[in-house]
Amino acid sequence: MRGPLVVKRAFSEPLLLLAAFGSILLATTTLVALTMYASSIADAGVRRTMETASYRQTAATISAPVTADTFPKFDQSVRAELGKAYTRPPAITTSFRSDSYAMPGQERQKLPELLRFGSYDGLDRHARLVSGAWPKAGEGPMDGPVEAAISLSAASATGFEVGREFTTKGRLDPRPVDVRIVGVFQLNDPFGERWAGEQLLSRGVERGEFTTYGPLMVPRETFVARFATSVNATWTAEPDLRALTPDQLRPLAAAIGQVGERLKADGCANCVAASGLPDMLTQLDTASLVARSTMLIPVLQLLLLAAYALMLTARLLADHRRMEVALLRSRGAGTLRLAALAGSEALLVAVPCAVVAPFLGPPLLTLVNLLPWIRASGVRLAPSADLGTFLVSFGVAVASAVLLVLPALAGARRTYVEEQSARGRGGGRGLIERAGADVALLVVAGLAIWQLQHYGAPVTATAAGELGIDPLIISGPALALLTGGMLGLRLVPRISKLAEKLTSRRPTLAPALGAWQVSRRPLKYAGPALLLTMAIAIGVVSLATASTWRASQLDQARHQAGADLRLSGPPDGPELGALGRGTAFTALPGVTAASPGFRGQTEMSGESAILLGLDAGKLGELFRLRPDLSAQSVGEMSRALVGDQAGKLDVPGRPATLTVRAEVDADLPLRLVVSDALGVWRDLSLGVLRKGANRIDLDLRSLAGRTGKITYPLSLRGLVAGAPQGTANLTLTGLSADGREVAAPALSMKVTGTRPTVATFAPPPPTGPLPVVLTADLASSLKLAVGQVGPASIDRRVLQVKVVAIVDTMPTTTAGQRAVLADWGTMQAHELAAAQLPRPATEWWLAANETAAAVKVLKGRPEWDVTALDQSELAAKLRDDPLASGLQGALMLGFLAALVFAALGFLVNAAVAARERKAEFTILRALGVSSRQVLGLLAIEQAFVIGLSLVAGTGLAVVVGVLVVPHIVLTGQASAVTPGVLLDIPWAATAVMLVLVTGVLFAIVGGLARNLRGQSGQLVEER
Repeated sequence: MRGPLVVKRAFSEPLLLLAAFGSILLATTTLVALTMYASSIADAGVRRTMETASYRQTAATISAPVTADTFPKFDQSVRAELGKAYTRPPAITTSFRSDSYAMPGQERQKLPELLRFGSYDGLDRHARLVSGAWPKAGEGPMDGPVEAAISLSAASATGFEVGREFTTKGRLDPRPVDVRIVGVFQLNDPFGERWAGEQLLSRGVERGEFTTYGPLMVPRETFVARFATSVNATWTAEPDLRALTPDQLRPLAAAIGQVGERLKADGCANCVAASGLPDMLTQLDTASLVARSTMLIPVLQLLLLAAYALMLTARLLADHRRMEVALLRSRGAGTLRLAALAGSEALLVAVPCAVVAPFLGPPLLTLVNLLPWIRASGVRLAPSADLGTFLVSFGVAVASAVLLVLPALAGARRTYVEEQSARGRGGGRGLIERAGADVALLVVAGLAIWQLQHYGAPVTATAAGELGIDPLIISGPALALLTGGMLGLRLVPRISKLAEKLTSRRPTLAPALGAWQVSRRPLKYAGPALLLTMAIAIGVVSLATASTWRASQLDQARHQAGADLRLSGPPDGPELGALGRGTAFTALPGVTAASPGFRGQTEMSGESAILLGLDAGKLGELFRLRPDLSAQSVGEMSRALVGDQAGKLDVPGRPATLTVRAEVDADLPLRLVVSDALGVWRDLSLGVLRKGANRIDLDLRSLAGRTGKITYPLSLRGLVAGAPQGTANLTLTGLSADGREVAAPALSMKVTGTRPTVATFAPPPPTGPLPVVLTADLASSLKLAVGQVGPASIDRRVLQVKVVAIVDTMPTTTAGQRAVLADWGTMQAHELAAAQLPRPATEWWLAANETAAAVKVLKGRPEWDVTALDQSELAAKLRDDPLASGLQGALMLGFLAALVFAALGFLVNAAVAARERKAEFTILRALGVSSRQVLGLLAIEQAFVIGLSLVAGTGLAVVVGVLVVPHIVLTGQASAVTPGVLLDIPWAATAVMLVLVTGVLFAIVGGLARNLRGQSGQLVEER
């Protein structure tokens, strides 16, 4: 064969060079694909976050007091600074609110109803006209009446219609203003985040010490000319961040954060800038960095596996050429000449891989696109080869070439005689084991895993105070796998000797000969065993990480929602009143159970905590508490939380009005506490009762709201009297519902002092301690254990509590947040017994077989002013977050590559070992050993490697999974998961994977045995 020596030499060992080529091509292609994948996921995660970010998260506001003279300068300065801060000029909206103006005809009253004027740029894009037209600015600043538009809700409250003209005067500006209503509008989303600071605009009326209507919306020019009398102006920037890249996050956050300072330096001393965007961008940058760094874990695992597989191939190649190299050296070839020859041969294999790999990466990522969680997240991976991918490819290829050369250089100094004497030598221990390097690596891996557990992520603060990737933490899982596999190699000689003793006592030839062969040369089998062990461990860890991540997303959704569907919002509203909300919510499609709830911040014995009040009887259906978070089950909590209940007087029928008659001997403020059939409590003001007989008529329909309905029967709980001036005595003389008398008990009370007093419609039960469920940290602070009773202060009122259960973390709370759970009815009974007004139902917890239909109804009723937290929707959102789910695709890609590496390495090692022993098998055949026995011999030898690798790899994966996996599963914001992550190893999928791997490996053994049988038969015939 003519041609360069390096080519001739390469083609002399086609099997090993082909194996080296496959290993390098697989390594470069997979690592290039993983690099592309990590970059694509980071970009997709940032893009998805920006596309789904709410108005509240992205908008930036700047407010300042302005007059007609100062506004133009401030406006120019604000727009200029905002334009500089953003990568693209944002849409800027200016809004104003005027001082108060008296309602027409009430200018001389002491407490008049008030009007306000306002202006909002582009209001016609966020609202629709019900009647009339949008106002236009006058020709001059004081020309004619001011044209104004009014919201439908404000028009209903004031009676203003299109065409109405009136004159009003300001409480601070006495100049009269002539106004003409030219349009009535309705906001498209009156309860959206855009109007969170515009309650008057969204509701039309605000009631307090003064009742205020409006605002009457006018053009900006009109407002500045007529109403800008040192009033507040607000500039709102709405940026388009859909094209934002990870590299732009921190610079943009810093630029936005400096807008306020730059405006003050520019002369706007009173400008106040506010935005949650800088914090969001900083957090997103951290999350992006953590996501990319976490994806380095499978990259390093794969690098380590590829390096070892390549070194095995290189060692086999070097061993096969030992005598050839020794002969070349004896004929005058120096070390440099041999190194150049080996290096050229390695580059002949590596360079084509480096060139081809960047073009194979994108098609490989197309297969990753088929993964369910990647498709669900909407991420489409379509990267192309660029300079970075070629640099990665050539870097990996050069490193692979170096690894391929090293074993050849190690043996280049031996002479022919030294090689002859070294042949046949074997040892029970390798160089690494003899040097104790595996123990040293164990210490390094342990330190890396400890740091991962300590910091909770592979990202730490650098010396400059910025975040950076910690290489030690990143390498921890890979080092743990390598160290575990190397320590497992210490068992190979011992297990092989034990197997030899056991099989030597049996009469069959194949087991005894196979075990003797492994025991005689354990290091020959240690290399493939370590390769298979690491590959199996990577596979099991990848499956465990993916399964743990999916289970954690569901746990997070259940914890954050607390129930299948949790509704929050104001406890009372114009559309749905306090006793109308529950009726509407329980009628939602699919709802099977419901409970009113109170959820709010409270102070418990000096500790800030979340107070939850729910119907304990419904906890089993509603309360989503993971079983491991408490020693007590939800059913046990449900039974133990129910305590003393307040008595009640049921009002018969479905009354629309209620009349209360009472006599007092002094003026006395009084409130009536009622509840409906759903357990919602509400207090109604009876006003101040005057001395003598009093009759109070209550319209119960107002409790349901305009479109709500009350769930009957209504129950009367008690009367709560405020502190009078001195002493007062009250006697209830009668009750009637819709004109029909209600049989009421004789009820009277004496009110003295400065504290409220209560009289109940039924004898109150003896009030024992309040049963509660506490979080572990709160219980520790109160020094209370399960079953113990002790004093606790809730909202500065001391009462006895009995701890019925302790949970690690309470559903709906964040990590480390203290919380207390009580039964809704028992808590209200304790409040009533202490003459406290009942707690409102700020939330509704619903159980539903399917929540989509209910959520659809709620979205179609924005006037209900409800925020719905759907567990299913939340789980899908968490699952589809590219930054959180990106690791799964990287793990699967690395997992498949690891299995291919293992199969390729096993095939090459088994084929070379079988070829080296061809003469041995021929002699065995000549001595009468059957083909079946030869196959058994091979099967026993390789079964030792396969079995040991499967057991060791699975055991190693369990250890690494316990130590590592819970700490690399993070939220999309790169924060710790609440509740804590539980390792979930999918044993069924693991078993299937192990069976498939075993089948492939034994198929390789069978093919080699068949090939050897034919070759050895031919040799026997020839001889």
